[in-house]
Amino acid sequence: MAPSNERRHRIAVLGGGPGGYEAALAGAQLGAEVTLIERSGVGGSAVLTDVVPSKSLIATAGAAQSVRDSATLGVQAFVPGGDGKPVRPEIAVNLSAVNKRLLAMAAAQSVDMQRTLEEAGVRVVHGEGRLDGPNAIMVSTAAGDTGTDFDRVEADTTVVAVGARPRELDTAKPDGERILTWTQLYELSSVPEHLVVVGSGVTGAEFANAYCTLGSKVTLVSSRERVLPGEDADAAAVIEREFARIGMTVLGQSRAETVVNTGDGVLVTLADGREVEGSHCLMAVGSIPNTEGIGLRAAGVDLSRSGHIHVNKVANTRVPSIYAVGDCTDFYPLASVASMQGRTAIMHALGDFVRPIDLRNVAANVFTSPEIASVGWNERTLAEAEGMARSVQYTIPLGINPRAKMQGIRDGFVKLFCWEASRTVIGGVIVAPNASEIIFPLALAVEHRLTVDQVASAFAVYPSLSGTITDAARAMHAGVL
Repeated sequence: MAPSNERRHRIAVLGGGPGGYEAALAGAQLGAEVTLIERSGVGGSAVLTDVVPSKSLIATAGAAQSVRDSATLGVQAFVPGGDGKPVRPEIAVNLSAVNKRLLAMAAAQSVDMQRTLEEAGVRVVHGEGRLDGPNAIMVSTAAGDTGTDFDRVEADTTVVAVGARPRELDTAKPDGERILTWTQLYELSSVPEHLVVVGSGVTGAEFANAYCTLGSKVTLVSSRERVLPGEDADAAAVIEREFARIGMTVLGQSRAETVVNTGDGVLVTLADGREVEGSHCLMAVGSIPNTEGIGLRAAGVDLSRSGHIHVNKVANTRVPSIYAVGDCTDFYPLASVASMQGRTAIMHALGDFVRPIDLRNVAANVFTSPEIASVGWNERTLAEAEGMARSVQYTIPLGINPRAKMQGIRDGFVKLFCWEASRTVIGGVIVAPNASEIIFPLALAVEHRLTVDQVASAFAVYPSLSGTITDAARAMHAGVL
């Protein structure tokens, strides 16, 4: 049989974060000719400066907290004092060693991801890229002593996955020394004496929790009435109680106007004139997409006023040959969503079967202690859709779960939502240690439209925290509806 002369579909991916990585890998697996352009390293900021290192830091904080709380389980650690009597040792955190470990781990993950792409047949180019119309990317790459080389990558399909960066305020400009973004925290050699965190969203709450646990005095400045304003109100209340328990100061309804590096610390001035002094300040006030200056508008791509790329549920822009995925889009800024967008975009571009992404089926997690995991409809979205159909919810406290008692867990809950008529599970919230691992059965129930009766009939290990899900479903089956 004579070899085919048919040209393979050419795919160019600009950005190697979770979405770009998944798009490139999917394209190669489906037989396309794929080139991925990345300026810092495969994995992007999610792997190198964001998700991987931050969650590693949080895991370290969790280990320290477990040791501190072990006495409630009857575990006591002592060293002999000078008089021979036992003296309880203090927990010491070597932040320099912690940061060195997590950055090395992130770098290794990036190398592993690049190797996976190359083994799949993806061409990886390190450099800065910008669109040259709807079917090409111009790439500038370092060329040693000769300066800069330019490479034009032609494509039948282009995937833009350039991510986002921390938002900066002119009145609180990060300097990498005292005023920091979350990407600069890993340069600290010791735990800050007093960390002021500006912003009480997911990023601010996670880092405030972690550093307070690691030994910093932490003041969390929140412009909203409560922390984690985008999360379930009952869940946020649990986190606020935990913050108070570990000694964190939360300043609600307090907007930071300016942050100044005083040389040996920081001075945070609030809108009402109050001042907060600290050793360092973390600015966690959102992010902005990296979409400026890369030729999007010239190529015909629509951008929002904030610079985010408009995409539909298969990650396509208004230009048929251009897709966009991840935090640079106006979709949902989660690494898991970016990955799904990347694969969905390629399958759509290549004519494969594709199911549009339904954001109501996305499971999300806040990595505080305890964690907050959620999926599907919640009280806020149900209230906004009032009149569409009647829903029912049921909450069961985690403290009555036998496994929770064994582990010394006192706070947390499982909350289920379903439609009253069909009993279909439409959402849930879990507040618990490792809630990110426990939410998966609920995500399956929401994705596949299981009823509370079907969830109730499934076997859960006894004892287990996930057994609380079946307990809640059985309670709903037994007459709560």
